[in-house]
Amino acid sequence: MIRSGLVFAASALALVACSSAPSMTDSAATPTVTQPVDEFALAMQTVNQLVEAGNTQTAIDRLTQLAGDPDLSQEELAETLLRRGELRFSEQGYDLMGAISDFEEIINDLPQTEAYSAAVPMLDIARGKATSLNTLLVQPETTRQEKFNILMELGQHQEAIDLMIQSNLTPDNDTLVAMYQIGYLCEGDELTGREYDAIEPDGTERTLRFCDFGK
Repeated sequence: MIRSGLVFAASALALVACSSAPSMTDSAATPTVTQPVDEFALAMQTVNQLVEAGNTQTAIDRLTQLAGDPDLSQEELAETLLRRGELRFSEQGYDLMGAISDFEEIINDLPQTEAYSAAVPMLDIARGKATSLNTLLVQPETTRQEKFNILMELGQHQEAIDLMIQSNLTPDNDTLVAMYQIGYLCEGDELTGREYDAIEPDGTERTLRFCDFGK
């Protein structure tokens, strides 16, 4: 009886020990695995968010900063240039010649990357568009307002601004917003010259003047 009682007691103690020991599936015993942050993917996500919010010029600036990162792989650099070229070529990009340069850089310097196959047809389309715009630019029937729009689209911004001021032209709202984002137009009581009213994509109303007037 004594032996049986000892065996029972030992079994009871073993059960208590097992019930009190931490489980291998306990969250405290499971090491937390931290996934590495993909900084490039986050940067491209930021670019897409800026574009969706209507801040295309700011997105282009972000891509320009990213393209200057010496730690980018060739694939990442090519993807950055392709995205910047696409945005520069877009309706809100106002830099067709810059887009052509981006596509050419991919084709000439990064032919082994995945972006190459997309850059080739994009370059052909962009060059064709540039040829058409330059032809239209020199036509005598092209109005000054149309010439301004063409120069802005090509990315010849200073020539466009000179024509705008000389001819007292009024760009449409999208162009004014782009000129504000790029940094040609600013807000400020210290500025002089003609005022231009613009509404940003988020509904913000701004009264703008050329940034270098009155400083």
